[in-house]
Amino acid sequence: MGEFDQLYRELILDHYKSPRNHGLLADADAAAEGQNPLCGDEVTVSVRFGEGDVVEAVGFEGRGCAISQAATSMLTDLVKGRTASEIAAMPKEELLGELGIPLTPVRLKCAILGLGVLKLALNKSKGTPLPAEWGTSVRDLVLE
Repeated sequence: MGEFDQLYRELILDHYKSPRNHGLLADADAAAEGQNPLCGDEVTVSVRFGEGDVVEAVGFEGRGCAISQAATSMLTDLVKGRTASEIAAMPKEELLGELGIPLTPVRLKCAILGLGVLKLALNKSKGTPLPAEWGTSVRDLVLE
């Protein structure tokens, strides 16, 4: 294992053991939940907006593998200060770049679960578009 792979693995473990922005917001403007039945991951995300639809605060709760929980923790740090439309347009590759390790197709679904749930919350609250690969339903997200 290379030095960079080890650093990224340690970062993932740190976010898994000490997740950032853990806990749902009591006064959220948007919220959604989703699951990955292949792995058993579950994530709920809540968001509070400030002026101009800028994300002021974001929180999450969930259970599942280290990848899903760490990626959602990293995501909450990435999106603070961004607008709902910026987040709706955010490519999954940006989050995957933060993870920094290669993922199998099953682990890829784990990693993007939080992003999908966040985009669903924004869709339900602000009417932002959902990624085409996730359909156009505002039902709770299930990645299969």
